[in-house]
Amino acid sequence: MAEGGAGNSGEAPATVEATMTIKKAPRAEVEELPKAIVRRVVKDKLSQLASGGEEEDVSVQKDALLAFSESTRIFMHYVSATANDICKESKRQTINADDVLKALEEIDFPEFVEPLKVALEGLNFALIL
Repeated sequence: MAEGGAGNSGEAPATVEATMTIKKAPRAEVEELPKAIVRRVVKDKLSQLASGGEEEDVSVQKDALLAFSESTRIFMHYVSATANDICKESKRQTINADDVLKALEEIDFPEFVEPLKVALEGLNFALIL
């Protein structure tokens, strides 16, 4: 029987390989930020800064967009790991917004805390309506 299995081995590795590819694909998608969103956010912000508030078309090279995307991904990993540590110290399993706010302070980004609180309050108000 082992040899019968070996005779079909040409098909089995393809199935295993396809399964491995399918399992890896979602992980890669999670790791990468959507390029269109990164491009839009970067270009919108840069055009506002370049024109003093009025929209102006700003060119951004592909490698710069990749750098923005990768640095954002790394920052998100750093904040989420720190928030997770804060959550675990509180003997909880679910990260909440306060954990993220504390994480930002802990990793020396306190200037992000107030704008994030304002954004969260706006979202909470919108959810209530």
